[in-house]
Amino acid sequence: MTELIVHRQPAAADGTVLSVSPSSVGWTYVGFEVVQLTPGVRAERETGDREVCIVIIGGSVDVDFSGGEWSHVGGRSDPWSGPPDAAYLPPATGFALHGEGEVALCWAPAPNGGTSARLLPGDQLEVETRGSGAQQRAIRPILMGDRLADSLLVCEVLTPGGHWSSYPPHKHDRDALPDEALLEETYYHRISPAQGFALQRVYSADGALDETLSIVDGDCVLVPRGYHTVSAPPGYELYYLNVMAGPRRDWAVANDPSHEWRLHPPIPQAS
Repeated sequence: MTELIVHRQPAAADGTVLSVSPSSVGWTYVGFEVVQLTPGVRAERETGDREVCIVIIGGSVDVDFSGGEWSHVGGRSDPWSGPPDAAYLPPATGFALHGEGEVALCWAPAPNGGTSARLLPGDQLEVETRGSGAQQRAIRPILMGDRLADSLLVCEVLTPGGHWSSYPPHKHDRDALPDEALLEETYYHRISPAQGFALQRVYSADGALDETLSIVDGDCVLVPRGYHTVSAPPGYELYYLNVMAGPRRDWAVANDPSHEWRLHPPIPQAS
């Protein structure tokens, strides 16, 4: 059985259905949770020495925190129904979530004290179309380098059925800037229609790590090191939420040299 998939579980009393912490997976930086809120359910957390990005995957929630309140954050019915509303909270902040919807909590250390609490409205995002043909997908940069944070990097990716994503395979497991950053990463997958599946490969150049994973709706994949790539079968739209963090907040990746040519495929010559 693979140790790289964390499956969604029945909801706890506070709505938690999935939880990844550095201590639970032997990591240093990234933590990730999914909370399924229903009327009357309240999820409470303390950031402690970490920062958190709250991403509304679907539904509408209220965020109460020590310093204020944000009401009716979100509003899309699912990840395919529009851009995501999100919020950032710094260390030493208590907060509570209530309402009705699916919420992701993206955690990372904040050794420099983080930055100010703020909403991250989805309608302010500049969506990027990356790749072409069967490699085309849409990137929604929720909390990437153009938005302030201490460690966290967070984005959503929408991959059409029959397409590849995180492609060509790439890695970010060396602290070797500017060529490559050391970043732990989680992929939280949603699939439409929900009975579908996706495939994800995680592998190292020396072959010590090489797993091809069958992903179902609600699975979280851990990428501790190595190259990785994702495929969506025809007929099934794939969404995933990426959370990354490391010793330095830079997104720099190294493509697998065997497949990097796919960034510039040869143009067929006319006969």
